[in-house]
Amino acid sequence: MAKPIAKIGSRKNVRIGSRKHPRKIRKGIIYVQASFNNTIVTITDVRGRVISWSSAGSCGFKGTRRGTPFAAEIATGTAIQTVADQGMKRADIMIKGPGLGRDAALRIIQKSSIHLRLIRDVTPMPHNGCRSPKKRRV
Repeated sequence: MAKPIAKIGSRKNVRIGSRKHPRKIRKGIIYVQASFNNTIVTITDVRGRVISWSSAGSCGFKGTRRGTPFAAEIATGTAIQTVADQGMKRADIMIKGPGLGRDAALRIIQKSSIHLRLIRDVTPMPHNGCRSPKKRRV
């Protein structure tokens, strides 16, 4: 029987770095996705690899309380705390969505020790929208 050929360059199921010695990350990108039901905060390095994430649901809020500004503050604080321990100093912020947690998350990030270089709203806006349904014939 022939030996199976090993895949070269596959990133599937491969840890980046070790658990005991976390990477020292100086700059990164903070993504805030604020919907009406939840707020998700994801922090990546410059290449786009996820370092830390948190959401209002993972912080223990359930139901309609997940969409509140207070829940967004708690979720942002937990995500920021882990990267601040790893030495992040500068970050860009990408904010997406119409939810109530937008301003609350931004307020917590500005209070932290991370210097903000760029704040960008990346909410998708339709140029002309979807095609409307055809007129009803009775």
